Amino acid sequence: MTALHTNPLFGRLADAERILVAGAGGGFDIYAGLPLALSLLHQGKEVHLANLSFSHLAGLPVEDWAAPDLAAITPDTAPHQAYFPERTLAQWLEAHDYPATVYAFPQTGVQPLRAAYRALIDLHRIDAVVLVDGGTDILMRGDEAGLGTPEEDLTSVAALAGLDDVPQRLVVSVGFGVDAYHGVSHALVLENIAALEREGAYLGAFSIPRATREGALFLDAVAHAQERTPDRPSIVSGSIAAAVRGSFGDVRFTSRTSGSELFVNPLMSLCFAFDLPGLAARCLYLDRIEDTHLMRQVHSRIAEFREDVITRPSRRIPH
Repeated sequence: MTALHTNPLFGRLADAERILVAGAGGGFDIYAGLPLALSLLHQGKEVHLANLSFSHLAGLPVEDWAAPDLAAITPDTAPHQAYFPERTLAQWLEAHDYPATVYAFPQTGVQPLRAAYRALIDLHRIDAVVLVDGGTDILMRGDEAGLGTPEEDLTSVAALAGLDDVPQRLVVSVGFGVDAYHGVSHALVLENIAALEREGAYLGAFSIPRATREGALFLDAVAHAQERTPDRPSIVSGSIAAAVRGSFGDVRFTSRTSGSELFVNPLMSLCFAFDLPGLAARCLYLDRIEDTHLMRQVHSRIAEFREDVITRPSRRIPH
């Protein structure tokens, strides 16, 4: 049990020396973990970054692969590719004199992803992993009215749930509310967090203030990514950054959100932290995706599960 003035997440990481911060759901998810990663770096920890990738990794030369299904992305990787969040982040890290390698996992099933995580953990002797989701669909247990886009997130959870020799495995969810566009009921998200609290798997929440060094650097990194990826800027990262800046309501930062109404608010800048094994234990279909090798198998297994489950109806937050 920690004291009130001690953050439980950082308390769990206090004795860790080599920490992996990984994006769970692809795209720019790793950016949601950047404030945490920078804070750990500023504390003198050895921090490595990774991301389940939506980039085109198949064409990378053999020397870019640290292990099967594990690419080491640097600022100079695949300069011809316009969309490459991991390379964009590596370029930002280099410009700010931080270690500038971002590892990337291709979209696979649980078994190859677990092997790739194992290779990365062994390579750097990692003693703590923090899996970060930009959004809240990683918190869906499977019986909600809408799951959002859980396939990549829960593949990442399942992969790490099987690596029980890693001393600390944690999950951080940043961007409360952004998944409403994908049908997630955030009243059910709160219900799930309450259940995780009862089971001892919820580690509390903290904000990303823009007045902090890490908050200011996060805003700079997101602005850099939006400039480098003008055709496909991240709605999730953009929403979180807008919340960190103090924006509110239907904030416009990309034409990709035209035709929909955003509700940017201070809750989007909160980092909700969880014990990964505890979160994994509540997922109702994790055993069904355990033996998958392809992402399309994960999609089909979840779809099959959803055909039989009785769902909890969507609810509104009554405030």
